[in-house]
Amino acid sequence: MNHWSRIEKKIMTWQQVEKKAKFWRRRGKKIVFTNGCFDMLHYGHVHYLADAKNCGDYLIVGVNSAASVKRLKGEHRPINDDLTRFYLLAALSCVDAVVVFGDDGEDDTPLELIKKINPNILVKGGDWQPEQIIGSEFVLANGGEVKSLPFVAGYSTTNIEKKIRDSV
Repeated sequence: MNHWSRIEKKIMTWQQVEKKAKFWRRRGKKIVFTNGCFDMLHYGHVHYLADAKNCGDYLIVGVNSAASVKRLKGEHRPINDDLTRFYLLAALSCVDAVVVFGDDGEDDTPLELIKKINPNILVKGGDWQPEQIIGSEFVLANGGEVKSLPFVAGYSTTNIEKKIRDSV
């Protein structure tokens, strides 16, 4: 299989990722789930996603749809379109699956997606306390773990956006 095909295979529908998660779980593998906007992929994201992958065998990344990002971050976001955000994430070797949520006025949280995937480990960046992480109650109730991974100071899409605006 060529590299492009490998990248494309990682971008999944809810049904595909649910089926894949069940397959991995039957084989005794640990599934890690995280989510976010991942609007402008940067060093902080890559570091965080690599750390997330280190928590288990397979990393599934839930990505807010463009409509969801706009509702959460404002009219000026997302900067990158959905296709760009999904493919950049899928191109990372530490990411095993990418799935979108929050489209068409759906819930802007990944709770229903988390319930479908039922990850062993739920992670977010260090700016989130475990009890604040959406889906933590569900994951803990099903015997999983919830982790808040270290935040890489100085790296955020908001900082990049500000730097660009200030230089114009």
